[in-house]
Formats: sequence, structure tokens, C-alpha cells
Amino acid sequence: MLFLASDHAGYRLKEFIRQKLTERGVSFEDFGSFSADSVDYPGYAKKLTEAVIKNNGKGVLFCGSGQGMAIAANRHKNARAAVAWNADVAREAREDNDANILSVPARFIDNETAWEMVLTFLSTTFPREERHVRRIKQIDD
Repeated sequence: MLFLASDHAGYRLKEFIRQKLTERGVSFEDFGSFSADSVDYPGYAKKLTEAVIKNNGKGVLFCGSGQGMAIAANRHKNARAAVAWNADVAREAREDNDANILSVPARFIDNETAWEMVLTFLSTTFPREERHVRRIKQIDD
């Protein structure tokens, strides 16, 4: 299952991604924000992260820099949120770190770059190479 959430700074980009996912027939749950009115990001990151962990899913967070949402998400055990600014970084986050949450810096990338990142994040599998599994285990322990 895929989950989405944003604060006010990421709202418009999240809406663009929602539309693209809907056009592709991708199922998702949106935890808000549901407008560009100013909100505090930690609660949105928490809701999404809890859902990702509970459902063994993936999530995409949207905020101004991507940093605040990623920091908030990574406070949760088994969350591996990664900030990415292009598809190559999103791919490496999945392949090397088994990232289950993508944090998108909405103020610094355009719609098409974000869409390419999301598609890459969703389609890239974790190859379970021993060195990466070992490193993730060290983080989790």
C-alpha cells in the first residue's frame, strides 16, 4: 500500500502526484494536508510513518526541503525515510538502504522531476545484497 502526506509547503506538489497516481490507477491513502494553509508537519509525518510500518507499505512525504518530514519519520523504529532530489537518488535510497519513505523537497524540484522520483521509488526493489542487509540491521539494532 502507498501512503501520501504533506505540509502546506508540499501540498501543491502532492496534489500533482495524486493526480498522476490516479491516472495510472495506483491505489493510495492520503493523510493530508488538504490545503495550502499553514500546518505543522510532524503530525502528518507521524500518521504516514505509522501506516507504512503497520502495513509494510511505502510512503511519500512532501514538505519544503524534505528534511523536516524525513527527520520526523525517522524517529520511528523500522522507518527508513530518505530525502531525494532526483530519480537517481531515489533509486539508490531503495537499492542501498531499503528506504520505505521518500521525502520530497517541494520548494526545490519541479513537478516532472518529482513524478520521475516517485515512479522510480515505487518501481525499484531492494536487492537484499548482504552488505546492505547487514548495514540496515546495524541501524535497526
